[in-house]
Amino acid sequence: MTDLRSLTLKQLRGFASTVEHGSVTDAARALGVTPPAITMQLKLLEKMIGSPLFDRSMDGFVPTAVGEAVLQMAIDVQHIIERSADNIQALRSGAAGTLIFAAVSTAKYFAPGIVARFQREHSGLRVKLVVGNRGEIIAGLERSEFDLAIMGYPPGHLPLVTERLGNHPHIAIAPPDHRLIGDGDILADDLMAETFLAREAGSGTRMLMERFLDRVGSGRPFNIVEMGTNETIKQAVMAGLGLAILSAHACQSEIKEGKLISLKLAGLPIVRQWFLVRRKDRIASTASELFRKY
Repeated sequence: MTDLRSLTLKQLRGFASTVEHGSVTDAARALGVTPPAITMQLKLLEKMIGSPLFDRSMDGFVPTAVGEAVLQMAIDVQHIIERSADNIQALRSGAAGTLIFAAVSTAKYFAPGIVARFQREHSGLRVKLVVGNRGEIIAGLERSEFDLAIMGYPPGHLPLVTERLGNHPHIAIAPPDHRLIGDGDILADDLMAETFLAREAGSGTRMLMERFLDRVGSGRPFNIVEMGTNETIKQAVMAGLGLAILSAHACQSEIKEGKLISLKLAGLPIVRQWFLVRRKDRIASTASELFRKY
C-alpha cells in the first residue's frame, strides 16, 4: 500500500500547477518559487507514490493514470482547504456556520433572492452561492463540493436525497415584431425557416430545446447558433437574430416590459420541475438543514 503520510501541500500544489501551466518554469512563477524547488517537489512526490506521474513519451507534462489520480487528490485537498477557510472566517466574524449552495444557471434568476431572504432571517449563518451549468453542478456534486443544490432533473448515478420544489416552465421567445406573432397555427415548416439560439453543450436548457425541435421537425436539422449565457440569448432575440426556448423564469422581466413575446407553439410550455438535492452519503450540517427547511 502506498504510504502518503509524508505528503505535503507543496508537493501537491507543485504537481497541480505543473499540469495546469505545462512547464516547471511557469508553475514556479505562478506559485512564487524557483523552478528547482518545483522539480525537487515533483521528484519527491514520484518517489513517494512509487510510480511515474508524467508520461515522458509525450510532449509537455501529460499525467499518467496514476498522475490523474494524484491531480484529483490535489483538487480535492484544495477544496477542503477553501471550505475550511470559509468556516473559519464565518466563525471569526461571529457567524454560527456556513454552507455552499449551488444553482444551475437558469436558477440564478431566483436563487439569490432565496439566499438573501434566508440570511435576513438567520443572520448568524452565511450562504455561499455557486452558479454553473448543469454539467458543472453535477461535477461539483460528484466531488461533494456543495451542501445543497437546486437543479432540474437530478442525475441518476449519484446517491442523492431529492425534494421537489415546484414547476419550471420553458417557453419559446421572439421579438415583439416577429412575423409569427399572432399566428394561431404555427407549423413545423414555419419553424424550419428560423434560427434558434441556444446555450452551450451540457446545458439542461439546450438538451430540452433540442429534444423539442427534434420532435417537432421529425428529426430534420434546425439551424442552431450557440451562445454562452441566457442574457446573451435574450439580447440576441430582442435584436432579431433568432428565436429561443428558455426558462420562463429567465424571461419574465423582459416579457413583462414588452421586450420579448412568448410564442404560442403546440407542445409549449414544457413544464419540468425544480429539485433541491444533497448527497445522501454526507452528513448534513445544522446550517444546511436550516436552509433546506427554509
